[in-house]
Amino acid sequence: MGYDPEIEFLSKEDLVAVQTENLRKHLQFCYENSPYYRNLLKDFAGRFETFTLQDITALPFTCKDDISTETSRFVACREDEVRDIVFSSGSTGEPCRFVYTGHDVERNTYNEERCYRAANVAGGNKILLTCTMDRCFIAGVAYYLGGMKAGASVLRNGLASVESHLWIIKKEKPDVLVGIASFLVKLAEYAAAEKVSLSHVRTLVCVGEPVKDENLELNGIGKRLQSHYPDAELFATYDSTEIATSFSECPEHCGGHIPGDLAYVEIVDDDGNVLPDGEAGEVVVTPFNVTGMPLVRYRTGDVSFKISEPCRCGRNTPRLGPILGRKKHLLKYKGTSIYPQVIFNTLMAIPEVDNYYIIVEGSDLSDRIKVVVSLKSSEISSADIQDKLLVCCRARLPIEIKSIEEVAQKVFGSNRKPQHFFDCRN
Repeated sequence: MGYDPEIEFLSKEDLVAVQTENLRKHLQFCYENSPYYRNLLKDFAGRFETFTLQDITALPFTCKDDISTETSRFVACREDEVRDIVFSSGSTGEPCRFVYTGHDVERNTYNEERCYRAANVAGGNKILLTCTMDRCFIAGVAYYLGGMKAGASVLRNGLASVESHLWIIKKEKPDVLVGIASFLVKLAEYAAAEKVSLSHVRTLVCVGEPVKDENLELNGIGKRLQSHYPDAELFATYDSTEIATSFSECPEHCGGHIPGDLAYVEIVDDDGNVLPDGEAGEVVVTPFNVTGMPLVRYRTGDVSFKISEPCRCGRNTPRLGPILGRKKHLLKYKGTSIYPQVIFNTLMAIPEVDNYYIIVEGSDLSDRIKVVVSLKSSEISSADIQDKLLVCCRARLPIEIKSIEEVAQKVFGSNRKPQHFFDCRN
């Protein structure tokens, strides 16, 4: 599965043809090899070879609960074909087990190579990975393999301390950093305190957290990140273990390009109806050419919107907007609906805020929300933070200030990535 730059710039007609062919092959493969889909798709057997992209709406959705309760029935390969066993992050519940065949590992490598190339990362670049490389997590491995495939040299320092990363930075001077935005901010702040220049960093590939808002502008954490790395170009990405596909911005920075040969994306409302371009709804992904645990119309639980008009870069692939929130995380507070991401964006735009998390309790009718923050200085009060949140959230939220150590322990804990949302609702 080699990289061909022409696949990036197919005409809309050729792109539809490629996606249609891949969808037909994918559905036939799922029906023949996955016990779960053999049952779910039985009413469509014999029709896959004439399926169109529009016909996909007739197919049932797949949800995380389906995978959690019937994991083994999703496996579409023999046990001796499995090369990697991973678990999802569990950000909205119990982590799910996934298996990847050797073919799937190659597919992930190819996908990440394309994402790097979209961000103009290739031979001659030196990449520092600050994301998890172990603990049965797929993302770090994919970034590593994709970076090598793109021709770059890769430093696998993983989810280490800022001290460890700064030592690597002083020794090797990488020009590309890959990591969670909030961690890259911490790294830059520590570098500044140690008087270490980061002017050699030219590219930031941001994973795991949205750095853009609904207008495709930098959100609070994105602005802080850009201010700490003024010489670097920031690229937003989106991926998940389940969809086995990454979407990355190009230098035009107007949404993550969906690799048309690897996935088909829909945006749906609460009733499962497909929404038009620009309307926010749940992201549904059908990843093509997966042989370990293929999925059909997987409801990610993430809320975003799709842009199908051609990009200024020349690509005709649709683009996915920033993640605006998670459906399961939607809060109801005193008659107001709030996505936690709105709260996060506001907090990260406040220079005095060091870190934060939200605890939510309550019933289906109303939620009790507590926003916990740590501060870098005492020049701002909890009332000041409340006022800033009131502007964006239209609600005065309870604020509790704790020490930097206490908040850091809660946020990082034993998770593979920072946890800013704790859902204790019934």
